[in-house]
Amino acid sequence: MGYLDNITAIGPRTVGSPENEVLTVNYLIQQIKAIETESTDAHKIFVDIQRPTGSFSIDFLGGFTSYYANITNVVVKLEPRGGAEHAVLSNCHFDSVPNTPGASDDAVSCSVMLEILYTLSKSPEPLQHAVIFLFNGAEENILQASHGFITQHEWAKSIRAFINLEAAGVGGKELVFQTGPENPWLVQAYVFAAKHPFASVVAQEIFQSGIIPADTDFRIYRDFGNVPGDNILAMLKYLATSDMLAKSFEYRHGNVVFFDVLGLFVLAYPARVGTIMNYIIAAIAFLYLGKKVFQPKNRAINNLKKFFTAFGLILLSWISTLVTALIVAVFISLVGRSLSWYTHFYVSVFLYGTAAVVKLILVHSLAKKFYYKNTNDQYLGDVFFDASLMIWSILLAMITHIGLCSAFICTLWVAFPLLTKLMIHEEFRQKGATMKFVVMYMLGMFVPYLYMMYLNWTVFEMFTPIMGRSGSEIPPDVVLAGFIVASTMILSSYFINFIYLVKSTKTTLITLTAVFLVTLILVCSGIFFPYSSDAANPKPKRVFLQHMNRRFHDLDGNVVKSDSGIWINGFDYNGISHITPHVPEINDSIRTPCEEWAPFCGLPWILPVHFMFRKNWYLPASAIFPESPIHFEVLTKELTPWNSVRLSFEVSGPSHMSLYIRPHEGSALSTWSLGDGTPVASVGGDYFVFYSHGLQATPWHFWIELTASENHSDGIVSLAIAAHYFFGEDQKSPQLYALQERFPNWTFSSDNFLSKQSSINGMKIKMENNTYQSVDAHLSTAYKPVLIF
Repeated sequence: MGYLDNITAIGPRTVGSPENEVLTVNYLIQQIKAIETESTDAHKIFVDIQRPTGSFSIDFLGGFTSYYANITNVVVKLEPRGGAEHAVLSNCHFDSVPNTPGASDDAVSCSVMLEILYTLSKSPEPLQHAVIFLFNGAEENILQASHGFITQHEWAKSIRAFINLEAAGVGGKELVFQTGPENPWLVQAYVFAAKHPFASVVAQEIFQSGIIPADTDFRIYRDFGNVPGDNILAMLKYLATSDMLAKSFEYRHGNVVFFDVLGLFVLAYPARVGTIMNYIIAAIAFLYLGKKVFQPKNRAINNLKKFFTAFGLILLSWISTLVTALIVAVFISLVGRSLSWYTHFYVSVFLYGTAAVVKLILVHSLAKKFYYKNTNDQYLGDVFFDASLMIWSILLAMITHIGLCSAFICTLWVAFPLLTKLMIHEEFRQKGATMKFVVMYMLGMFVPYLYMMYLNWTVFEMFTPIMGRSGSEIPPDVVLAGFIVASTMILSSYFINFIYLVKSTKTTLITLTAVFLVTLILVCSGIFFPYSSDAANPKPKRVFLQHMNRRFHDLDGNVVKSDSGIWINGFDYNGISHITPHVPEINDSIRTPCEEWAPFCGLPWILPVHFMFRKNWYLPASAIFPESPIHFEVLTKELTPWNSVRLSFEVSGPSHMSLYIRPHEGSALSTWSLGDGTPVASVGGDYFVFYSHGLQATPWHFWIELTASENHSDGIVSLAIAAHYFFGEDQKSPQLYALQERFPNWTFSSDNFLSKQSSINGMKIKMENNTYQSVDAHLSTAYKPVLIF
């Protein structure tokens, strides 16, 4: 706690700020030196301050390119006195997003790493391998510091595995949510070493699917370093003394299925073993079902008809349940009551859970009353159980064939119900054994139901905070309703048969309908406010403010448009509807128009998330004049022997800038000096480059190369650059500060508000008879347009 308090006391630690590049670095060095003085003779400690410069492209957020200069890494190597050839890496990041102390993300991990360094260095027993502790100073800049380390630092070559410590949210258990690539031995190490395991291959496959709009340094180490890993003292110590670490590449063979059992222990086995097991279990289930349907032979056709009727009714009930819940979710979204459950979890259960269960029960109750009115109840219960078993068996075979390790869930829902059915198959047909049947049935289903409830809770805990920053385009209630319906389908699959076994469902339907209607009325009334400023369980409304100047030029260097204002983005689907009563001038009458002809609508996006936040607002305000204005200049231009146009640029400005490029019709961006040389377009076709630097960076030089057709009267490319001021005197204007103060305390405001001044410059370039004309447009400086021939 001492480490954590001291790091967060420094304040926000944005890349390029003295707090991040000097104060935090000095504190870490001071603590590491203190630890070194108390270490035993069994170990040696080496410290290195790395300030790398580099560039890479990434397909995160639709795809963009990142460039960094002189950012900071604090690297510590703990090794046995005699040295070590191989190492395991432990990674945290000490930088934070603007205006937040970054306690959970990720100062707490750096504090843990200091504690681990202290503990291991005090041990009288030497480690077999080295442990490298990377305190990286530029993760919030989309993984720049980890890229600088793994691709440039000399110690990176010795790394055979890594543990990445990252945070999402403000609390909860430590979760292993990514492993690999193809390193089952790491999971086995976690199984053996972790004292309080919390891990699931389901979380890994959800995260890797891209559903969650986030990424960590794990990607960089995996993609650029080709080393395996994920989550602390026991695990790290185990790896540092493991014989497998030195021969890690010999143990790279396939994936692994892993999941913890209520946090008590972890089950793990190779995916190839799981595949064989899954197919065997599915085959046994199909054989059982085939025997039930086709014996006796003279009733096979009739049995088959009834079986597939039950199968179809289950699917119909699921589809109608999904449609009903989605209709409710859309209605809630349309009336402006999205995220009513964001602070109150039970609201989602009472609203969407009851709607789903009511519709499910209603469909089958109607089928029982009108379609199966003369059919034996016990027989129906038997048929619908088998139909559910068939659905799960098909899913098991399909998901296993796709290659997803999460197929183990289907294995649970086939193996345990099938075993239960074989044990009590006689009770299914006996009316007098109802109590015995129910007890034995519940015991047989206990394992899959308990695990599924545990997994639902895990996924919900991981998923809910994401909905508070998922953008303006995705209705979170629709997503949550779909999740709850999926859970309802799973949990009800082997209880549908009870609808046909009980005498009446009327009381249940009336009760659940009443709960649903009362909850719906309360939600529509607005009693469940979505946001909370409770320090113990904060659920803030995230809002992004930028006070900006813009200036647009034509091909001749003339200013065609200039304006100033505060640009407002709400991070969730509710936009600014809850803020308008507190700040009336922020309303839908000031929606931001898109400058269709300009890259990224002529707006100073810090990252290419324009496709996630299409609804934003623009409040006119007076112009701003940063003390550190941006400088954007064309240095050279040339026609290459292969008939392309190469343009070289120089840019200087604050620590964070964004470059936007749009080739005109008939032109194409063929190569550039960034990344691996291959331009990566963002969603919509424009090109986005994210730039940042640490202290004392030299001007940024880069070039682009374009191919163009002969007809280019409108120029061949449009460029724009925006400067973002995250700290210092230029961070907040008086107008921005005054507006921020009016926001309610349940917004991510005050000391935790994302705000900055931004300036954007525009440039177009055209080619006429091998003569090139450029306009260098500087927003906040006295520079005049420059003509270059």
